[in-house]
Amino acid sequence: MSAYDYLIIGGGMVADAAARGIRERDTTGTIGILSADVDEPYARPALSKKLWVDPDFTWEQTPLGTSDATGAEISLGTLVTGIDRETKTVTTDGGETLTYGKLLLATGSKPVEIDVPESPRILFFRSASDYRWLRELSEGGAHGVVVGGGYIGTEIAAALAQNDVEVDLVFPEEVLGASTFPSALAERFQELFVEHGVGLVPGRRVDGVRAEVRVPFDESADELVGSEGDAEGERGGSSPATSSSGVTVVFDNGAETEADFVVFGLGAKPVVDLAEEAGLVVDEGGVVVDELLRTIDPSIWAAGDIAVYPDPVLGQTRVEHVDNATEMGAAAGRSMAGAADPYSHTPYFYSMVFGTRWEAVGTLDPALEVLEAELPESGESDESRVIYFRDESGAPVGVLLWDVGEDEALRDAARTVIDDGVTSTEELRARIR
Repeated sequence: MSAYDYLIIGGGMVADAAARGIRERDTTGTIGILSADVDEPYARPALSKKLWVDPDFTWEQTPLGTSDATGAEISLGTLVTGIDRETKTVTTDGGETLTYGKLLLATGSKPVEIDVPESPRILFFRSASDYRWLRELSEGGAHGVVVGGGYIGTEIAAALAQNDVEVDLVFPEEVLGASTFPSALAERFQELFVEHGVGLVPGRRVDGVRAEVRVPFDESADELVGSEGDAEGERGGSSPATSSSGVTVVFDNGAETEADFVVFGLGAKPVVDLAEEAGLVVDEGGVVVDELLRTIDPSIWAAGDIAVYPDPVLGQTRVEHVDNATEMGAAAGRSMAGAADPYSHTPYFYSMVFGTRWEAVGTLDPALEVLEAELPESGESDESRVIYFRDESGAPVGVLLWDVGEDEALRDAARTVIDDGVTSTEELRARIR
């Protein structure tokens, strides 16, 4: 039976950061990482961003080097099937039992799926394997349908369009980004896609997909509004470039459209099954932890997408973005190794499409009152914006930084303005510079 001083379930960016955090305080304790993935920890944001648009950035630059940096033993393709808190052991799908001194749950999220047939041409995008296969599918002037107007859907649509793929983007809003941005910015966000030749299908959802032999493409969705490792081994079947297969996407109004492939980006849901079965507290969609990121079991921590934690600015919350993964992962590692510092980092999240970057701290809800601040001196273009989202008292609960570059000082200012609860309109207008 293998035994580790520190055992981490999950092999993503949280696991990498946690192993490094452990090593900040404990240079000799044994670390094990159990990952269901086929790849060692890698930089996940690159899958829908940099790998598609930077020719000098390759897959070889995405691995994080976890094992070399920390000495952690990483078991890939390993699914944990149970946790026994009394004996401090975990079991795997391979029948192995491992003992831990301290355990971190870093199981992350899985993509939201709808009922569709199994087909290598239907992807719910999440992993590096998905990225590699989508690269194969998108070769040779392919036509793809992307479903979802959130982070993943818009980033994948933009990435494909910048790689000579004919793209249709399907989303439920009437204007792309309307559930996130104020109306004027949502219109501008949508224009970015039209300007780059993406066909938009607004106000529609997908009811189903048929995998079948492709026939000539027919734009039958009448809402179309503008258009200016070894992947084969992972998915099986013939190369997309030589296959005659395709998909038919069925919309909620009965219209259909045909394509070479369809990619779903419908959001993600935290993987909390193990925690629930182990009797840990699961609430608000995640595993509840304290300010040290511990669960109700003093030997078990949780971090990343699955953790519901007390943020000093946002209150009890759960965050699924990369800044939280790396910062919380490192903090969890230090906590496991004996640190007593409360986790106090309020995370930001970001996205980038067609060269336009936006970041945010807190809640973005265009149904709230919005207020535009004076532009910071670091604004990168005439389109740079700082937008507050205010609650009923007038205090900001979210700050949007639109096209202002990567500026940690601005992020800190956004965190501070939310924490201070300033309600004066004039003070808010001049607060972030």
